[in-house]
Amino acid sequence: MAIPALIVTGALLAALAVGLGAFGAHGLEARLSERALATWQTAVQYQFIHALALVLIAGLWSRIDPGWGIAAALALLAGIVFFSGSLYGLALGAPRTLGAVAPIGGTLFILGWIALAIAALRQGV
Repeated sequence: MAIPALIVTGALLAALAVGLGAFGAHGLEARLSERALATWQTAVQYQFIHALALVLIAGLWSRIDPGWGIAAALALLAGIVFFSGSLYGLALGAPRTLGAVAPIGGTLFILGWIALAIAALRQGV
């Protein structure tokens, strides 16, 4: 994954999180329960944080081990898809079995942050 692609991906996912947050607050407020809205906002929050983390990885690229940097970025990206994606689906009324996907995404987030730490340690940051 090239640095510009990582920045673009992170920036677009952050922009999407802002849009989805606004949509949840204004477009879904009258349609969803408080619990569903809270689930939606959790998805937005985690998407936004981890989108920024992708940009952070790109910014640190010259100071981290690139192999582990790629592993971190891919894990965080997959975490967004699995964790936030499943929560968006649940908030919109998808079958509750989709909730089993969220822990996979959460695990990928954890692994992504650990991979970033290893990437830094391997380069002596």
